[in-house]
Amino acid sequence: MNLSRWGIRHPLAAALIFAVMCVVGILGFRQLPISSLPDIALPTIQVSVSLPGATPSQLETDVTRRIEDAVAGLSGIDKIVSAVSEGSSVTRIEFELGRNLDEALDEVRDAVGQVRGDLPGDVEEPLVQRLKLVGGTLMAFALESDRLAPDELSWFVDDVVSKALFGVSGVGQVDRTGGVDREVLVALRPDALQSFGVTAGAVSSQLARLQLERPGGRTTAGGAEQSVRTVSTVRTAAELEDYPIYLPDGRTVRLSALARVTDGGAEPKSAALLDDRTVIGVSVMRTRGSSEVAVGYAVRERMAELAAQYPHVKFTEVTSTVEDANSSYKSSMQMLLEGALLAVLVVWLFLRDWRATWISALALPLSVLPTFGLMQLFGFSLNLLSLLALAVVVGVLVDDAIVEVENVARHRAMGKPPMQAAIDAADEIGIAVIGIAVIATSATLAAVFVPVAFMPGITGKFFREFGWTAAAAVLFSLLVARLLTPMLAAYFMKGEPRKADDSPLMQRYLGWVELALANRGRALGYAMLT
Repeated sequence: MNLSRWGIRHPLAAALIFAVMCVVGILGFRQLPISSLPDIALPTIQVSVSLPGATPSQLETDVTRRIEDAVAGLSGIDKIVSAVSEGSSVTRIEFELGRNLDEALDEVRDAVGQVRGDLPGDVEEPLVQRLKLVGGTLMAFALESDRLAPDELSWFVDDVVSKALFGVSGVGQVDRTGGVDREVLVALRPDALQSFGVTAGAVSSQLARLQLERPGGRTTAGGAEQSVRTVSTVRTAAELEDYPIYLPDGRTVRLSALARVTDGGAEPKSAALLDDRTVIGVSVMRTRGSSEVAVGYAVRERMAELAAQYPHVKFTEVTSTVEDANSSYKSSMQMLLEGALLAVLVVWLFLRDWRATWISALALPLSVLPTFGLMQLFGFSLNLLSLLALAVVVGVLVDDAIVEVENVARHRAMGKPPMQAAIDAADEIGIAVIGIAVIATSATLAAVFVPVAFMPGITGKFFREFGWTAAAAVLFSLLVARLLTPMLAAYFMKGEPRKADDSPLMQRYLGWVELALANRGRALGYAMLT
């Protein structure tokens, strides 16, 4: 079936198809996130294991090596990197690009579960998770206060600021730099331990059973069945002082008789400075697929609300990537608009017919808008590379439409009415060799861009959106040229047809072509020499 003839015979249906596609594209454009570069998720699984009080050498031997040996046999692993610090072991398993991350996550969990029994008994449950955060730090703030002590300000950040920021859609992680962590210090007295005949290890093991809540079954009370929980928690350092410690002879003694309990801050392990002043830093990272600009503005607004609510705390924005991302987006959109206007101007300079010009130029928005809808469907974003793809092909999007319009103008010059000229021109392009050339040209352009989306390595991850966006825009332009452009030419290319006489420049050009065809060997030789 000739698609162009069908569009001419059914103009309402053809217009409705593109109206729906443009509406979908506009809705997709409004939902597309804005970012500096495409979000790429490297297939990385992280295994975190905590053992409070353990030394790095102990963790390396008893935990890290066993975790690494358990996951080393999995397929598709690129490298394994472990970091061990006091009380914490973190192992990152980086898989090869293209590895199914869900399957890799299940395999790592199974491998860790098999060696769970070989880990120390008092180790906390291993946490296996995949890394979803992208783009590094989105925004960073510095907090300081003249009324709050360092430990109070640290607790304010952990309890108030972090909870408020996590309530912002798109925020994936909030980290604190500097400040102090709350720590209850139990300083045992050796003379008291010796007099009561109890060891430090026995006291430590009993204290380790604190802060536990365990299920205790179910019971019937008041004619209703209720669940029972065994609770062993303390809330303050004073309660901990009264905690009973069992002695070897069966007696009990309060912890305060064996140790000095203080509620204070742990030894600082990091510091944040702003203009040589000690502050507390707060860094915010977004989740994959969220808009860098939208999340940044929402975080900034939430911080302004906190600053108004807590005037005794000074909030200072230190760094932000929001302005760079927004500036890149605006510059790319301006470049796309300028390229489209220049393409329309060039078309008018050659066609010198405002009807033919706007019919050809209409292919630009009708090709770009549906592309936005396809980008939203594929989970792309408005970033430097995807907008660059549209800017690269913006001049190509009118090529097929120009061919259609020029052929209709040629038939109009023969004296045919617009409808008959459009039908005959569409039949020629749809059936004759020239039609194969038009389709082959667009298919070739798409075939050039699609392999870019399948480039290997991290580079391919970045250029995936570039390749698919450019190819989709070119194919949509072909659909516009074959379905909508002939219909518009049939109904809107009115007026007197232009004469078919060639201009002096065209006549001179045709003379050169005839000379080259008559002397093919010499023309080919001159071309090769130049």
